[in-house]
Amino acid sequence: MIGFNVYISLRNIRRKAMAATPSPLGIIPVLPSLDIQRDIEWYDKYAGFSYCFGDNGYAGLRRENLEFHLQFHHGNEEDPITGGSVMKIFVADIKPYFQEFMERGTITKEKLRMNTPWGTHEFGFYDLNHNAIFVVQDV
Repeated sequence: MIGFNVYISLRNIRRKAMAATPSPLGIIPVLPSLDIQRDIEWYDKYAGFSYCFGDNGYAGLRRENLEFHLQFHHGNEEDPITGGSVMKIFVADIKPYFQEFMERGTITKEKLRMNTPWGTHEFGFYDLNHNAIFVVQDV
């Protein structure tokens, strides 16, 4: 399976309950997992996402208004888990998130990149399935 990038931008999610034309309500990335229960515990401890629903094959996790899902893969030739998926979480102020993730032991101080050439402050980390998660602030 080819890895894919999932771009979540809170500034682009609009909820128009009374809109005259159809309007998307959001996007939910689905990341591959070799062990759903293990990954639920990891995301709770290291990223602050709580279990919402699911079983050993598929689960939803949430943190405030952010949600993503995990889908089990066997990790063999017929059902590979290649990792390489990327999830970007955009925030208004990166500093409190950076501090929180440092305190959780998810990242080290060196992970914060300020004033990137593409106009962001950001830090990132990998989950146990080699999916990359970035927390990003546009500057």
